[in-house]
Amino acid sequence: MSTLTQELETLRDWLRYAVSRFNLTGLSFGHGTANAYDEAAYLLLHTLHLPLDRLEPFLDAKLTHTEREEVQDIIARRVNERVPAAYLTHEAWLGEHRFYVDERVLIPRSYIAELLRDGLSPWIAEPDKVQTALDLCTGSGCLAIMVAHHFPNADVDAADISSDALAVALRNVADHGLQGRVNLIRSDLLSNLTEKNYDLIVSNPPYVTAMAMEELPPEYLHEPQLALAGGDDGLDAVRTILARAGEFLNPDGLLVVELGQNRAAAEAAFPRLPFTWLSTESSDDAVFLLRREELLAANRAAA
Repeated sequence: MSTLTQELETLRDWLRYAVSRFNLTGLSFGHGTANAYDEAAYLLLHTLHLPLDRLEPFLDAKLTHTEREEVQDIIARRVNERVPAAYLTHEAWLGEHRFYVDERVLIPRSYIAELLRDGLSPWIAEPDKVQTALDLCTGSGCLAIMVAHHFPNADVDAADISSDALAVALRNVADHGLQGRVNLIRSDLLSNLTEKNYDLIVSNPPYVTAMAMEELPPEYLHEPQLALAGGDDGLDAVRTILARAGEFLNPDGLLVVELGQNRAAAEAAFPRLPFTWLSTESSDDAVFLLRREELLAANRAAA
């Protein structure tokens, strides 16, 4: 038994130790938790197979020798390898929805997920009437699965260029029992989608600028760069989506796209488009909405 596992006996001891180590080594967060305390609590509870929302009752419980070794190992990996917690536990949460993740996919985090909790109200007044939907750049399949949950009559296509990502998405679709409603398609954006129009298209495409890519903390370098890098101004994928999405929308269809901190760049690049910026709990301008008619009119004017 190491000195550390001898000295730290209770969950409270290990929590304090983990928070101290995370702060001392300057870890970066943002993959499900926002600070050292929340990340330490999550990793310890998960490793000890305890309820993720019930820390307090267990704080003074003594850990067994095996448990101490397990929590010491996961803390060490988080600190020494800078692996995001979600890759260590192979799970990520968006609201009440749990998803399997590994380093083949971006760790789920999306402002669009917040909007889906309310069924994109008030822009979609009757969720039951959404019959077809598309999630572009689906990655782990998280948004496609949430769309299927919140629009119960929708047949959902989930497209991604990465076969590895689609393998993870397949697992998540099965875990959520949605094999009959979420269809996985390998496609470079819209290039392989030719047979269907949609009432709703959502997308969380790569949108990190080239400069920001060079400054990413080590945690983010574990994620697929293909899912992050959006070109010089972060809008490479967005340009393709805006140029073609109108062709794939039904009358009154909606396009909802997340682009992080690139609002100013998008408005400068597409001055004819009347973006509607959607507010979430944590942002007022990270997601835009456009209607089919607005997309087609802007593209006609640019022709």
